[in-house]
Amino acid sequence: MPYTVATLDLTPRKGRRLRLAACVVAALAALALGGAMLFQQAFLTDLPPVPDRSGLWGAGRPPGVTFLDKDGRVIAHRGPRHGAPVTLKELPPHVPRAFLAAEDRRFYSHGAVDLRGIARAAKVNLEAGRTVQGGSTLTQQLARTLFLAPDKTLRRKVQEAALAMKLERMMSKDEVLELYLNRIYFGDRAYGLTAAARTYFAKPPSELTLAEAAMLAALPKAPTRLALTNDRDAAWARAKVILAEMEELGWAHPQAVAAAAAAPPAVVHTPEPGEGDMAWVLDAAALQAETLVGTRSPDLVVRLTVDPKLQTEAARIVRQAIAGEGRRRGAGQAALVALAPDGSIRAMVGGVDHAQSPFNRAWQARRQPGSAFKPLVWAAALERGVHPYELRADAPVSIGGWSPQNFGGGYSGAVSVSEALRRSINTVSVRLAREAGVERVAELSHRFGLAAIPERPGPSIALGAYEVSLLELTSAYQVFQNGGLQRPPHLIASIANARGDVLYARTPTAGAPAYNETQAAQMVRMMQGVIGSGTGRRAAFGRIAAGKTGTSQDHRDAWFVGFTPDWAVGVWVGNDDNRPMRRVVGGELPAVVWRRFMIAAHAGLPARGFDWMPQAAPPPRDWAYPEEAEGEAPLDDSIEVAEHADREVRIWPPERVHDEPPPYYDEVEVEEDWPEPPPYRPAYGPPDMDRPPRWNGSSYW
Repeated sequence: MPYTVATLDLTPRKGRRLRLAACVVAALAALALGGAMLFQQAFLTDLPPVPDRSGLWGAGRPPGVTFLDKDGRVIAHRGPRHGAPVTLKELPPHVPRAFLAAEDRRFYSHGAVDLRGIARAAKVNLEAGRTVQGGSTLTQQLARTLFLAPDKTLRRKVQEAALAMKLERMMSKDEVLELYLNRIYFGDRAYGLTAAARTYFAKPPSELTLAEAAMLAALPKAPTRLALTNDRDAAWARAKVILAEMEELGWAHPQAVAAAAAAPPAVVHTPEPGEGDMAWVLDAAALQAETLVGTRSPDLVVRLTVDPKLQTEAARIVRQAIAGEGRRRGAGQAALVALAPDGSIRAMVGGVDHAQSPFNRAWQARRQPGSAFKPLVWAAALERGVHPYELRADAPVSIGGWSPQNFGGGYSGAVSVSEALRRSINTVSVRLAREAGVERVAELSHRFGLAAIPERPGPSIALGAYEVSLLELTSAYQVFQNGGLQRPPHLIASIANARGDVLYARTPTAGAPAYNETQAAQMVRMMQGVIGSGTGRRAAFGRIAAGKTGTSQDHRDAWFVGFTPDWAVGVWVGNDDNRPMRRVVGGELPAVVWRRFMIAAHAGLPARGFDWMPQAAPPPRDWAYPEEAEGEAPLDDSIEVAEHADREVRIWPPERVHDEPPPYYDEVEVEEDWPEPPPYRPAYGPPDMDRPPRWNGSSYW
């Protein structure tokens, strides 16, 4: 019988086909799974998490910062403007329709991603040869606003679509639109429809006209460029396109559209008052707050240590000084910082005009302090056993070819250490730095808060060659003011969020011991002499005060830093381009600015002394020292270099080499033509302490 189709046995062939089909399906499944894994790895591994519905209202929201003064009063607000949330029910119908016409006309008829819209945008862009139309839905734009950076990459577009799908699974279309209207950026720091309506039209969103709604709907496409305070004409041109779109869709009556398009609505923009002189403080506080609590925090309330009244007075005094004497003497800028004894910054003026130059010369600029650094040299010398009444030679000195000279080139011969500081004698400063050791001067500077001083400085450290900021140097002087305790300067007292949760609070401290109290008292008394009859006498204002002048090479920088029991204040005068001034020195214009501010700062405060300071003991009766120079010290303490040395004066005790501890006086070999050394007497202590001092490794005891 012949074979027919009906009689053929096809079972083996059918089995092979099934096995082949199964293999193909398995291969395709493996490829799909591998592709999915690669897709996941390439695009979705770092997909931002989506919070719950309540958390969406705060997700990605740029924080605003409210600043309070030391007494808790609001002094400024920085950051975005956020208005109260608004619902669709509160809005006229033409308001949400304007946004849908501008951004997503098919919002209610497609899903989170509009494939038809993407195809349409691709066709339009291809025909135009450039990007004319976007394919992102309103939900995708919202996802980008809440979670993603505005990078134009394939990775971002994929993540945007994935997040949009998650959002539409969590919320209804109306809820997505409401969240969009409340979170989108409208330029000029306005986030959300309420803030935009208030910012540009001074009204709530419920009162927006058709023309105003179209104007606001035009902004999200390019909020910074189209902001009504930046380019109103460009925004109005786009608004008219949106009005025409609304008419075409039947969302607005032709007569209403014609009336709205007749003329642009008036922009009622009331700019916020400028921050004025407080801007110096706010700039610094904003950066510090970011460091303390990060950038992803909600709205912040930052309580500062600043006193607005003193801040205003300090800025006025600085401006007045530069506009008058400063202009005549070639000084274009000045800075001032005032600290309370606990290190709180009460006033900080970083220049003459923040609007013209926001650079803060009080804490960002680093300049050579010149002789204003000398108190730290003297302090290091006291730690090594030097006494304020000891004598040193004001005579030519040369170190490796470097020959610093006093102003005017003259020398005084034998002078006491105290007198040398009062008159800011450069040669004695160099000798004291050599005795103490420049490394020990640097180490003391670090203890006092001057961290930028190198550990192994050159000999020019004696004359303030290493740059510091005004804030750092003023804080270093506070170690003397506080009897040897170092209290770092601070501007922020506390930081809380808008709910009142405390994110940071500064804990008051007694201060870190940085210097011996007795030696701090010696330093204060010597620095009082600077103001009493030395280079800083123009700073005197009738209160107990101590300080030091400073002038850098060629009169490029002039400083006065000083303190009373109530305040530590530093003043710098100079030019941003480092141009020399016309012989402005620290004892002139800076000292005058310092005195004027101190008078204002001490108004209403009782006169008092340093509570911690022990009573001064008189100098030993048998202490032999030359008579102090008659009259007042010259104000100029600038640094010059001597080319020739006429004479040399040797005095007791011999200069000590810093790599060995100072010997006892009775162990010094005395040359025949040197005066007999006086017996050792402590600076402040019991009168029966006439024994030779004992060296403890850092000072005599």
